[in-house]
Amino acid sequence: MTGPPVPPGTSLLLVEDSETQALQMRRLLEREGFSVACAGTAELALEALNEALPALVIVDFHLPGMNGDELARQIRLNSRTRAIPVLMLTEAREGDLELQGLESGADAYVPKSADRDLLLLRIKALLRRRAATSAGEHGGGSTAFRRANILVIDDSATFRAYLTGLLAREGYVVRAEPDAEAGLELAGVRPLEWDCVLVNVLSTTYDGTAVCARLNALRGATATLATGSAGFQIIAIGTDSAAERETLSHVFEAGADDMVPGVAEPKLLTMRIRAALRRKMLQDEDRRLAEEIRERENSIQRARAEAAAAQAKAALAEALARANAELEDANRQLLDTQTKLVQSAKMASLGELVAGIAHEINNPLAFILAHQRTVERLLDQMQSVLPSEAAAQPLLDKALNRSRSMRLGLRRIEELVAGLRKFSRTDDVFQRVNVPDAVETVLALLAHKMGERIVVERRFEAVADLHCSPALLNQVVMNILSNAADAIEGRGRIIIHTESDADTYRIAISDSGPGIPAEMRDRVFEPFFTTKPVGAGTGLGLAIAYNVIQAHGGTIAVGEGADGGACFMITIPVNLKI
Repeated sequence: MTGPPVPPGTSLLLVEDSETQALQMRRLLEREGFSVACAGTAELALEALNEALPALVIVDFHLPGMNGDELARQIRLNSRTRAIPVLMLTEAREGDLELQGLESGADAYVPKSADRDLLLLRIKALLRRRAATSAGEHGGGSTAFRRANILVIDDSATFRAYLTGLLAREGYVVRAEPDAEAGLELAGVRPLEWDCVLVNVLSTTYDGTAVCARLNALRGATATLATGSAGFQIIAIGTDSAAERETLSHVFEAGADDMVPGVAEPKLLTMRIRAALRRKMLQDEDRRLAEEIRERENSIQRARAEAAAAQAKAALAEALARANAELEDANRQLLDTQTKLVQSAKMASLGELVAGIAHEINNPLAFILAHQRTVERLLDQMQSVLPSEAAAQPLLDKALNRSRSMRLGLRRIEELVAGLRKFSRTDDVFQRVNVPDAVETVLALLAHKMGERIVVERRFEAVADLHCSPALLNQVVMNILSNAADAIEGRGRIIIHTESDADTYRIAISDSGPGIPAEMRDRVFEPFFTTKPVGAGTGLGLAIAYNVIQAHGGTIAVGEGADGGACFMITIPVNLKI
């Protein structure tokens, strides 16, 4: 035999009241690798379906109590089990029951006398169809199977016994009460327990219409309190004779769902009750599904509200972040502007001061130089006039040497004044600058700080000329060299190293001082940041140097030098055009 493969251990539920036939079929199926559970009645099958669900249900049409077609309907009416395939079995001569079985919800019909290969092929085909759907797609939030509970209110002991036996054989759980008040109390105490209440409305000991009305009120309260239940069904037992039609109309108005004549055939009575229970089950299922839909919609609304709140929060956070960024940018621009103003004011003041001092020194210097040349010329003349005076000649030679020494000192003062005037220029005109000369000018101005304790090592390996602003370059080099001199305690060394290529001009200034800690290197260029004692520095020197180098389109960075101190690397584009 061939057929679609089946995973080993696939579970089946066999509902068969004949132990012999159940045993034979179970052995057949287990030989094929199935795991088979058996139930002798439909009621036991429903209880078994409350546990782990089988992959397929095989049900005999003829069962004690509830028949196989009604079991198929129960399976289809429950959302937890409605996707399970149902295979209906009956005798070959009962082919007219196939339509009835299929209409009840069965997926296929196979006669018990059919060939075993055909039976297995049908089972595997149904399982293959089942595998096409996702396992457990109907498994959440559904109600479990249970036997229906029926309450009978009837003062006739004979009819109570008849109804109890008839309904019990159908698989229902029956509770009979002869007294209407006792029945109403029982229905009111446990309203959710009952699926159907049968009331004999033709009783002579109580008002059947009033009992139906009170039951209707009880189930209305039940439906209000329990949103998943439509309340129990109310079936009136009376007569359909013309004489009682008016009474029965009042019974329906009082809330009865159906009326069954007391003299009806047992089959008709059970069918009416079964239909009423089916209606209740469908109503309960509709209410449960509606509640699930409402809960799902509420969850969606809550999720949307949370998402909107999160989005609003994110938007607020983004707005705050943007505002903070704008504030930081404005603050940074303010600090830059303040630094530039301080720089401009400082350069302007320094330029005026140095220019004034240079001017004041230059005037007497020119006067002294003029007279020194006159004195030197007169001494030469006196030396030629008094050649014979042996005693006067040494004195004239000494005076002449001293005059020439004075001339060297005056020339040195003249060069220093020229350097001051060159350094004090405040214009931002970019021109060709001789870098070694500019460095020497700065070193001359800082000679009082360095003296003989600091050795300056010059390594001018770059080309001499650089296109830049001479005043600004002088200021950068002076700030760095001045800081290096301040950092060195006692004797030390400063190395000035220049190098260049086709694109960049680099000036490295390193010292033998204590250096700058790594955690502070990112802050040394911040305005007003200084490591010097209070009153010893403004914290603007390196900030101004940073802005000057940026204005040249270059970069400045600090690291560790060869002697362990700080090393400032200045990089400026060679072909800077401004």
